[in-house]
Amino acid sequence: MKLTTSQGSAALAEFAAKLQAQDIPAHVLHKTEDLLVDWLGSAVAGKGARAVETLTQFVLDMGPSRGPSEILFNRRFTSPYMAAMANAAASHVVEQDDVHNGSVFHPATVVFSPALAVAQAIGASGEDFLVACVVGYEVGIRVGEFLGRSHYRIFHTTGTAGSVAAAATVGRLLNLTPEQMNHAFGSAGTQAAGLWEFLRDAADSKQLHTAHAAGTGLMSAYLAKQGFTGAKCILEGAQGMAVGMSTDADVRKLTEGLGTRWATVETSFKYHASCRHTHPAADALLQVVQTHQLKLSDIARVVTHVHQGAIDVLGPVVDPSTVHQSKFSMGTVLALVAQYEHAGLSEFDAHFKDAAIVALRDKVEMALDPEIDSAYPQRWIGKVTVTTTDGRVLHGRVDEPKGDPGNTLSRAEIEAKAIRLATYSQSATEAEMRTVIAKLWAVAQAPRVEAWLA
Repeated sequence: MKLTTSQGSAALAEFAAKLQAQDIPAHVLHKTEDLLVDWLGSAVAGKGARAVETLTQFVLDMGPSRGPSEILFNRRFTSPYMAAMANAAASHVVEQDDVHNGSVFHPATVVFSPALAVAQAIGASGEDFLVACVVGYEVGIRVGEFLGRSHYRIFHTTGTAGSVAAAATVGRLLNLTPEQMNHAFGSAGTQAAGLWEFLRDAADSKQLHTAHAAGTGLMSAYLAKQGFTGAKCILEGAQGMAVGMSTDADVRKLTEGLGTRWATVETSFKYHASCRHTHPAADALLQVVQTHQLKLSDIARVVTHVHQGAIDVLGPVVDPSTVHQSKFSMGTVLALVAQYEHAGLSEFDAHFKDAAIVALRDKVEMALDPEIDSAYPQRWIGKVTVTTTDGRVLHGRVDEPKGDPGNTLSRAEIEAKAIRLATYSQSATEAEMRTVIAKLWAVAQAPRVEAWLA
């Protein structure tokens, strides 16, 4: 595919509008199927989460009680707009949805949610659905990279870049022209939002961020289809997103490697059910615990050597009051890993306030490490220094946490994870999940995207 412009927003919009299945290498489509199955697990796992149920009840109160688009965790149908918001909220709450390291962006929740809703509404083929999802990943990741590290210190990139990613996804399903796609970006970008302040209060805003991004992107694409215009340089313009939301934006990152570098395949799966910033240290601590056969009571102190982004996001959480907030507590995550060798849904739900977990939580310290900080966000290195109760000083290091592209999950592991999430939330049985997952592995051959669980 040849682009006619190299100018920021316009070039990205042209790429998003023109991408065809034959332009995408087979291994990229294969990875997109993996990411889709992984997302399904998170989307159904949102059942029962108070914030998700509250937001979904609002959706059902405000939207039609019947429609073409499926809310996965409760098997209700409504309009595409409302279903996209509900699924986006649900798929981000258990902290198991995917992440792209370089952009510090969670693509699945804001790409697959609106893609499924619109594909079901318009009867899109499985191939068109997949192509649109690749578009969403490629656009959203590049916008996140473009906005830079300074953006992420204050803004939740999945809410901001996610709005543009959702617009790109839906715009491709609606067959927007390049000009219309750029208008969709303009409308999405002017509404992009999401601030990290909620973490200090254990507030529910993170689910609102993804719901808003999915709905905003969908609305922006539909409006553009009808001739509604948006700013043509919303990303790089003199009063655009970068100027208002970043101090280190690099416009080259919007278009570098378009059509040759496939950012979709760089996306990581999440193994632990916690903020991704905790995973490198968790895996490094697990390495020490297993190598030296330590018990929780053997550990006197842990220093985690981290990048500045981890300190910015996790630093405010010192005494988590909810399960969700505890997933942003480095000390809680490491204590659970030391005790159970995995920080999963059941470990958080049942044990994040246990006396032994809290005791070790308060002995965990984050220290800025120049090597790790300079490698971030392209690489998320994990390093820990563990002092034991008998005076030993032990060191652990992982260069690729479990789930990263170089240490990825197999299809069997992805399927097992999705089933585990569904059965834990009791939103689907193992048999139901296996049936749906089998269809998703072959979604590219589906003549149309229909209901999955309802």
